[in-house]
Amino acid sequence: MARSRPLLVLTVSLAIVAAACGSSDETTTSAADTVASPTTAATSTTSAAEATTTSEVESTTTIPETTTSSTLAGQVIDFFPQPGDVLSVVGVAHNDALNVRAAPGVFNDIVDIIEPDGTSVALGIARDLGLAIWVEHDSGSFLGWSNYTFLAFAGVTDDATAEVVGLLGEFPTADSMEALGRVVAESLASTEPPSFIVMTVAATVDDLGEVTYDVIGLGDDAVYGYRLHVFGEPVTDGFSLRDVERTYLCSRGVDEDRLCV
Repeated sequence: MARSRPLLVLTVSLAIVAAACGSSDETTTSAADTVASPTTAATSTTSAAEATTTSEVESTTTIPETTTSSTLAGQVIDFFPQPGDVLSVVGVAHNDALNVRAAPGVFNDIVDIIEPDGTSVALGIARDLGLAIWVEHDSGSFLGWSNYTFLAFAGVTDDATAEVVGLLGEFPTADSMEALGRVVAESLASTEPPSFIVMTVAATVDDLGEVTYDVIGLGDDAVYGYRLHVFGEPVTDGFSLRDVERTYLCSRGVDEDRLCV
């Protein structure tokens, strides 16, 4: 049951779900519980149950008073994350948001949303609904539930520039930062299973362009994906790669060195 946040600081949850889908246009999500804005129609595919517009979110934030643990959907599971674990929203497009619902499942009321680069705190409670695992967490405003597919532990950050250049055989260039970031993301993505790639922070164009992409689904039990912060330098026909900062996205947790476990 969703409830307003108590004075005591509570912790967040994380969840990994079914295989991530391949990307046909800019982003193709799995059966995700995100808030789709009208501008994502051409670049993001969700199930009909997930296609909740921002205006609907504002009018569906009532909290049922009769929901109890005995009436929640799914089976209770002993699952990471643990109470107090900080989780990052992952794999959600820059013009979208992650729904926080009153109870596990896409047909329950939305009580809050979290931005694509936001975080929450796990309560250590998870339920398996069959097609997805849902976790209860503190969004910062409410206690509620989200699909664990779109939550992960933020691990160590390293410099992946040399690796990307080695894979591509050159410093890549593209006519926009969005396109350049996509090239970088595809170079580090998995083909089997296919990763899905989503721009989580839109490009900026100043003296140094920046864009952030998430690569989700690497076929690794510990490393769920990468968050790639791509920096480019303006050139005559667009942008050339300068640096790639890679943050590991961990499915089960991190150790004291922030390595995926």
